[in-house]
Amino acid sequence: MMFRLLAVCTALAVAPPAFAEDKDKPKPNPLTAKEIADGWILLFDGETTFGWKIDGTAGVKDGALVLGGAKLTTAVSTTTFSSYELQMQTNGAGSVNLRSSKGGSHSAGLSKGPSTVHITVVGSDAGGSSLENRTTVDPNTGTHTNITVAMSGPAELRLEVPAGGSLSVQSIKLRPECPKSLFTGKNLDGWKVNAADPKRMASKWDVTKGGELSLKNGPGDLVTEKEFDNFVLQLECKTLGKALNSGVFFRCIPGQYQNGYEAQIHNGSKDDDRTKPADFGTGAVYRRIAARKVVANDNEWFTMTVVANGKRITTWVNGYQTVDWTDDRKESDNPRQGYRATKGPLSIQGHDATTDILFRNIRIAELPGK
Repeated sequence: MMFRLLAVCTALAVAPPAFAEDKDKPKPNPLTAKEIADGWILLFDGETTFGWKIDGTAGVKDGALVLGGAKLTTAVSTTTFSSYELQMQTNGAGSVNLRSSKGGSHSAGLSKGPSTVHITVVGSDAGGSSLENRTTVDPNTGTHTNITVAMSGPAELRLEVPAGGSLSVQSIKLRPECPKSLFTGKNLDGWKVNAADPKRMASKWDVTKGGELSLKNGPGDLVTEKEFDNFVLQLECKTLGKALNSGVFFRCIPGQYQNGYEAQIHNGSKDDDRTKPADFGTGAVYRRIAARKVVANDNEWFTMTVVANGKRITTWVNGYQTVDWTDDRKESDNPRQGYRATKGPLSIQGHDATTDILFRNIRIAELPGK
């Protein structure tokens, strides 16, 4: 009996916990729980060049993005934002450039040593005018650069390293400004139940005492009264069950049932492998492109960020980028058949009878047209 007990204890001691790779392994460039709740996202995941267009020599070493080689190297973020805060930790020489879709630009040099850069971009019609550019040098921590600049329209973020130079980017994170709240936390003002299909109106929508949007049962659909085309959307979600299914639809055809692009919500995985999302995975563009991996956990609050800007659609879950997709299909009014650029309502999906999900802090920023 003692031998059996010892064997069981030994087995438990060496057995890895569920999702040990995700929970126990140190992650590069981690965001704190508060940063995630506040809407910060990682533009560099610490592992790959995903989300960047590279021209020249680049790679990831020891959790840092290393740029530079025999010729000029540029790294351009594939997602553009209008108003935001950005923070970078770098080491090496180079420059950071902002280029507006409407022609304005701003550049700042990065010192050869350790550097912390804090950039605040203010969406404005007076694009390209520097409001502040202040640099201080701390002998212990390196150079600190604070930049506030007004840009007209979404601004491209570009890193440049001259030929023969080298720049190491330890971290780069961004918090988009999403000033318009879509959910009051008190009632469903600004929303309406989709009655396009009477047979799919089983969902129940309530506001909890804690100010959360409660969704139970399905199928069903809750639709915004306002319509959007290009935007940054952020929300918090909590699935109250295992691998529950929901989604946020956008650029929907008004008056139809869930005919739009869908940012999927589904935290299930195949064979307990988070690199194999089930049913496309949370952050996926459903039926178009799967999420890179499962980031969120059921029964825990997580954030989702969706950026739709023209044909490019990008998503983040808990600040980790899950999708970077360009809809290269032929333009169509029907998003099931092609690229839809036209404005449409947002909607939240009640999937089936097992649906039991909470939402809060639903907020949006509209992006100026290109």
